[in-house]
Amino acid sequence: MAAKITPPTPAPRVETLAASGLATIPSEFVRPESERHHLADALNKCTDGPEFPVVDLGEFSSEEGRRRCVEAARAAAEEWGVMHIVNHGVPEELIERVRAAGKGFFDLPVEEKEKYANDQSTGKIQGYGSKLANNASGRLEWEDYFFHLVFPPAKADLAVWPAVPADYIEATTLFAEELRRLATKMLCILSLGLGVDDGELEAALGGQDELLLQLKINYYPRCPQPELALGVEAHTDVSSLSFILHNGVPGLQVFNNGGAGRWVTAAVVPNSIIVHVGDALEILSNGRYHSVLHRGLVNREKVRISWAVFCEPPREKVVLRPLPELVGAGEAARFAPRTFAEHVERKLFKKVGPTTGGEAAAAN
Repeated sequence: MAAKITPPTPAPRVETLAASGLATIPSEFVRPESERHHLADALNKCTDGPEFPVVDLGEFSSEEGRRRCVEAARAAAEEWGVMHIVNHGVPEELIERVRAAGKGFFDLPVEEKEKYANDQSTGKIQGYGSKLANNASGRLEWEDYFFHLVFPPAKADLAVWPAVPADYIEATTLFAEELRRLATKMLCILSLGLGVDDGELEAALGGQDELLLQLKINYYPRCPQPELALGVEAHTDVSSLSFILHNGVPGLQVFNNGGAGRWVTAAVVPNSIIVHVGDALEILSNGRYHSVLHRGLVNREKVRISWAVFCEPPREKVVLRPLPELVGAGEAARFAPRTFAEHVERKLFKKVGPTTGGEAAAAN
């Protein structure tokens, strides 16, 4: 009789490690020396220096304000690749419901959350998980997360959504609908910033019916050595746009290329949503809009939770390439055409393909 093979015991969740009272973090969470520049406790980070822009979407409703709004968003997308947006139209009451629902899930005992565990080895990426050490450094991130598709409703698999708290499904569904409308508005504003028709970017991403919204709730437990760890390592998003909420605890850092270049810790701006430019939008804009390099800090005192919603084009139906209006008259295409699936595969697995001058920016 063949011997029974016992599967390996999964590594403990980061939440479990943090609750064990350890004074030093395991070596697999210690970042390489090269990554520790400007790395410290997020609650103690100096706020001196530049802050990334705040864009008031309320101005878009008047003719004079519309020009200011478009210019502010254009400048933020070109110079930073990230912005706070205020007067965005998403009801604050709904945002509080989403925060309460996400916190309520992570307040459950770990064994309850494990009922929703994903299994990346079998391709089941939706659900509760912790980051695998599949990066170049082989180091782990100080976070647990919950990931699932939230829009369009026809493609959302409610079987993987948390049943507890009771409000999770309704609040998250309503939030996704609001963000889908907000995505259209942001793509309209950013299209005008490029000098093209207001529907151009959304059409290039597949149009009203094809854009997907993926939600990742990031849970960053308290960390005894925040100067050595990262909640999320430095990366750019593959999406077109990403919308970020958090629980009021700072931790997002973005890399600003101005001057000598430096990491800037995001301020907490009340009633705002953070918007990242992702790789897909950088490609469509031929590099005019900047896919922002960012990472997540941790701290000793407070749990940080963030809600990241990634707006992604269909994987195979559209080809990402610079908009034709932005190429020619001495301006060469900086990115080779590719489907979204090809871009993700090339980025995750560092596959070699046809490249042009802008490829380094999209491969970060």
